[in-house]
Amino acid sequence: MATILISQMQQKIKRIEQFHKEVDTIKAESLGWKEVKSQLQGMKEKILTQARKLEELEARLASELAKAKSEAEMAKAEADAIVAVYRADVEATQVQAREATETAQTRAYWIAELAKCQFRRETLEEIYARGFDLTNEIIKAREHEAEAGALATSDEDDDDGSKSGSENGEDLDGEEVASGED
Repeated sequence: MATILISQMQQKIKRIEQFHKEVDTIKAESLGWKEVKSQLQGMKEKILTQARKLEELEARLASELAKAKSEAEMAKAEADAIVAVYRADVEATQVQAREATETAQTRAYWIAELAKCQFRRETLEEIYARGFDLTNEIIKAREHEAEAGALATSDEDDDDGSKSGSENGEDLDGEEVASGED
């Protein structure tokens, strides 16, 4: 019986040793799992830190993007305003050019008319100088010449020194018509 008891005790000791080995294995596995858990926790913290940094970068990027859009809109508005001013200037310049062209054409017409009137008056005065009485025609020619001269010169050209028939020292009444002859 003692051998049976010893044998049972030895079996119990073997089981206890086996349990110790299993417990050691489980402890080792548990330590491994704890280490893995610790590594996972560290990785989780790193990931959370990187996620926060990413959110901050995204927020900064969104802010910079909004700022850039605002600056672009302001630049576009300024450019549109400048373009509008230039367009208005161009349109005003075109209107002025048209008016200047019309004025120049009108003036050229009246200068040509003035030249015709001066030529006609001079011709009539030459005929008068040869003894023909054309006093009335000369007076009318001078009147036409004066009108054409007034229309040929604009307000800006009043001081250019051009003179009409009466400004040349000649009367419109025909008294002093051609080089002092009657």
